[in-house]
Amino acid sequence: MNRVLIVDASSSDSRIMAGLLTKAGYDPVTAEDFDAAKEEVAKLPPGAVVVTAMKFIRGMAQELVNWQRQEGLSFPTIAIVDNLNPSDLLELMRNGISDVIQRPAIDKQLTEIVKKYAKPENIVLQLDNTLIPRGSKQFKGIEKSIAEIAATNANCIIFGECGTGKEQIARQIYLQSSRTQKPLIIIEAGGAALVGKHAPDSERSEIYDRIEGYFREAKGGTIIVKNIQLLTFEKQSVLLHILEQEHPDVRMICTANASLLKMIAEEKFRDNLFFMLRQTSITVPPLRETTEDISDIADYLLSKYARKKPQPKKRLDASAIKALKLHPWPGNIRELKDTVLFAAFHTDGDTISDSDLKFDEAKPDTAEDLTHRNPKAEKERILKAFNRAGTWGGAAKLLGISERALYKLRKKHGISSDGKIES
Repeated sequence: MNRVLIVDASSSDSRIMAGLLTKAGYDPVTAEDFDAAKEEVAKLPPGAVVVTAMKFIRGMAQELVNWQRQEGLSFPTIAIVDNLNPSDLLELMRNGISDVIQRPAIDKQLTEIVKKYAKPENIVLQLDNTLIPRGSKQFKGIEKSIAEIAATNANCIIFGECGTGKEQIARQIYLQSSRTQKPLIIIEAGGAALVGKHAPDSERSEIYDRIEGYFREAKGGTIIVKNIQLLTFEKQSVLLHILEQEHPDVRMICTANASLLKMIAEEKFRDNLFFMLRQTSITVPPLRETTEDISDIADYLLSKYARKKPQPKKRLDASAIKALKLHPWPGNIRELKDTVLFAAFHTDGDTISDSDLKFDEAKPDTAEDLTHRNPKAEKERILKAFNRAGTWGGAAKLLGISERALYKLRKKHGISSDGKIES
């Protein structure tokens, strides 16, 4: 909700205005003097508005506007006036006052005028570490695997495309394990240089010292390495040496995409390290293969958005759900979140339809394209896409390939124009 700062020496009028604004869905704060007003203005979030008396304790509306300019701030400032003549009102506007409210008409004018200047607040909704409730058979299998793996000390690799929730699954293994009373350290394999401690006078390499430092810090606990496929060969060698020679009391949970398997085949990732890290694994299917979960996920996101806004929860109608299920979702849950919340933000009513949804058609090539699948899985995926979309054009869009490429694959697998297997 938008913040509104009320600057007025009259505590009774401040209470009245705060009540009106709260009822209208705003978040009012008050200040009585100039110093308090400056302090509150400095804390205002984007989209906020200032409502101020012409004069208040140790200050005036114009002084507050001038101070904002000096500080590089430009919150709309609405002045509460008492029967000013037209020339005085014009002078106020020229000097930076955005609008005016006649004090006798506060109850009639306040919320209407504030609404003109309060910019819609951009709610940034981050996915937390909990698993989003989902009803698909595939996800129920993942929940079962989490519990089974958590009961052991086995290292695990979680495979999946970008945005499928791999880190949330990794955290759940930790949270359901017996290691929760010990540290959890999360490392981004492809991020900035490792920040573990290094002793300059050490005989070992800086990389070795830094990686070993993580294991010392996480003793008895868990290390999650995100995007393990991005580790350089030098870091792979150091990590392998530590695991083989020092046998640290740390469980390793890694996330990776399908390119890791290709890197092993091309000898770009050490296979002995891979098998030490992948004592067990979980594969998270892309959202386009579990479309029955889309309604559950979208409903969860809309509920969180409504609580944070706060506002009544919006819902998806049948046309929106159909459109969401036909989109290929290269960004998976992360992309679904952005699409649904963008629609919730820009839809005035309480129902989101297909016309409210904006899909980003720009998408990267992924390591999960059809060329990396075995023939049986490739054929099944083509047929599943056709059955979902109802047309070959729609199927090509779901598969993330051109219609021409799909036609060649149909010929390869003997799939007719009506989706039957030719004998």
